[in-house]
Amino acid sequence: MCGCGEPRWAWGRCAPSPMLLLSLLLSAAPFGLLGEETRQVSLEVIPGWLGSPQNLLHIRAVGTNSTLHYVWSSLGPPAVLLVATNTPHSSLVVNWSCLLSPEPDEGLMVLPKDSIQFSSALVFTRLFEFDSTNVSDVAAKFPGKPYPPYPLAEFSWNNITDSLDPATLSATFRGHPMHDPTNAFANGSLAFRVQAFSGSGRPIQPPRLLHTADTCQLEVALGGASPRGNRSLFGLEVATLSQGPDCPSVQEQPSIDDEYTPAVFQLDQLLWDALPSGFMQWRPVAFSQKQRGRESALPCQVSPLHPTLEYPLPQSPIVRAFFGSQTNFCAFNLTFGASTGPGYWDHYYLSWSMLLGVGSPPVDTLSALVLGIMAVALGAPGLMLLGGGLILLLRHRRYSEYQPIN
Repeated sequence: MCGCGEPRWAWGRCAPSPMLLLSLLLSAAPFGLLGEETRQVSLEVIPGWLGSPQNLLHIRAVGTNSTLHYVWSSLGPPAVLLVATNTPHSSLVVNWSCLLSPEPDEGLMVLPKDSIQFSSALVFTRLFEFDSTNVSDVAAKFPGKPYPPYPLAEFSWNNITDSLDPATLSATFRGHPMHDPTNAFANGSLAFRVQAFSGSGRPIQPPRLLHTADTCQLEVALGGASPRGNRSLFGLEVATLSQGPDCPSVQEQPSIDDEYTPAVFQLDQLLWDALPSGFMQWRPVAFSQKQRGRESALPCQVSPLHPTLEYPLPQSPIVRAFFGSQTNFCAFNLTFGASTGPGYWDHYYLSWSMLLGVGSPPVDTLSALVLGIMAVALGAPGLMLLGGGLILLLRHRRYSEYQPIN
């Protein structure tokens, strides 16, 4: 535990199914923490120790009675902390001398501590690459023979300040391996684009996930890197805190509306077992072109979560600083693409998006367009029957009014 150095205060620029029951419980969470329609959002890059640039991005989303803190960092592997408080006056405190030390405990805190209602973290640990043309017995549990993975803790990242865009509430971490003997990333990079939202809406490009003021979006993009095989598939290892003895589970939510992501009728989401809860949500699709569409859509497979006791994870200083050393992690893998169809090899590009937030995950409802089509499709036969009945009725009245001569 650190007790040295002066802390730095970061305030931002502005001071009957089980899922249905769970949604009802989440919507009734205490302290007015959830369901804010709008929030006052600020992005701030926390200045480094002794003026040295350190990539620590603080997103502060203030509501009427609550604050959401997203702390993104590329110190060690890329990671994010999500902290929700029941006061609009909570703040982030960073003690750089502790955070950069071998024992970073309490080097990063959200105060007051008793206002914290939920906290968790995600750590992006490794970039995988598989040879999809080699599906030997050794690679039975993978989509192909795995190449040595890229540890993201060994990447060099750009200065986040250069990409900070207050107008769109976004910033981008862009990196490449510090040691690249094959020059695979000579003309390529891995990017993590983070975007916050002050209200509800959808992005212009697929997968057009429905966001709210209680969410933050991450887009992961791999571009320009030379694959080590002719038909390489890529994947991402993600680790999260386990809130108890068991790992969280990924749940599949079916959807009957694919207007926003054509031919994708599913939402995947990870829920942490706590009330009020946090969530991670995505559609099981990635894209192999910057102009995303059905022709460049790639399937996204997710593995079950498993404890990471069998192998050590690279340490994230911000996660260790906030939660301490006595933490258990669970990990899962996301794999993008298949050996058939479009792939990264087409344009040397891959992108995938997810939402991170607190409360009930956004739920897609039938859009006005789909409701209109359904109304026309279901209403037309009814109108025909009604029209036919009126014609028969009028004809019957016409004949019944005929008066015989006799």
